[in-house]
Amino acid sequence: MRHGPDITQAPFVASTVHKRDAFSETVSGTLRGVPDFPVVLRKLDGVPLLARPVVRFLAGKEVRALRAVQGLEGCPALIRSDHTGILRSWTRGTPLQLARPDDPQWYRDARRLLREIRRAGVTHNDIAKPQNWLVTPEGRAAVIDFQLASTHRRRGRIFRVMAREDLRHLLKQKRAYAPHLLTPAEMRMLDRKALPSRIWMATGKRLYNLVTRGLMDWSDGEGTGDRIEREEPALRAALLSHPRITGLALCAHALPGRGVGLYAFVETDLAGPALRALCPDPKPDLIQPVPRLPRHDDGRPRLDALQLVASNRLEELEAMMTADPALAESLRPVIAKRLNLTDRVLRR
Repeated sequence: MRHGPDITQAPFVASTVHKRDAFSETVSGTLRGVPDFPVVLRKLDGVPLLARPVVRFLAGKEVRALRAVQGLEGCPALIRSDHTGILRSWTRGTPLQLARPDDPQWYRDARRLLREIRRAGVTHNDIAKPQNWLVTPEGRAAVIDFQLASTHRRRGRIFRVMAREDLRHLLKQKRAYAPHLLTPAEMRMLDRKALPSRIWMATGKRLYNLVTRGLMDWSDGEGTGDRIEREEPALRAALLSHPRITGLALCAHALPGRGVGLYAFVETDLAGPALRALCPDPKPDLIQPVPRLPRHDDGRPRLDALQLVASNRLEELEAMMTADPALAESLRPVIAKRLNLTDRVLRR
């Protein structure tokens, strides 16, 4: 770690909350006295009592894995872990689903990184998610989020199978973003899932989908548009009749455990409770007062940007604002006070 041992004792200074759920809160920031070293804290001290056994188990896995990969280029550096949470270095880079790399050098570097992680006795187990892969500013590969990683003292059959699945999941990313780079051997590997994966897909995955998509509707976007169309006229009539309300934009978002949620952005100086009292039933799940809605040149609200806010997709928002600095001026205050901090997304 380039700043020496004292960095492990420096107080954390929070800047942005990225995600919050029943198991943790993810916050980026810096260390006091070390402003040029961005860090991220997986905050664990505020989790519900019932979730704490699971949280401790996952935290232990993450800490062991981060210690094992310490010093590998492309892996986060563990700074410290204590009762507050797990503090690690922030990895600069663009998530894979935004970068969409088609340079063969990036995929060669990603395979290099997986080999080094494997030599450290670690399998990541969660790199099927493109957001856990990054393209760094230098064009190198990096991985984050070792919460589900496994650390293996022995390189037995289970280790080899899990390492193979990590590689196969990398090839799935390559198929999604650069299919022309796949070799015949890689295509054959993609077609041959390991036995544990086949068992999971035939049993546990079906149950998981039944619970999350069928019962909890965490990621099913079916009927999303219907809810907006059904509820918007009454909401618009009730809110825009108030003299201190000058704009309204409605977006849908995934509502863990309860289906599709409605997120209302209201251009006003009224507070949230006052707005909720004005809304007819059924009320929006989230109501955010904003000083100014981001708008197109013709005055229409920028629903493309507001939908990303409602879905808590910060990386895509940063890319959008970098490309359009004028939009950033009105959008940043909205992002700073956003009300949805989950990472669930609606499937279209």
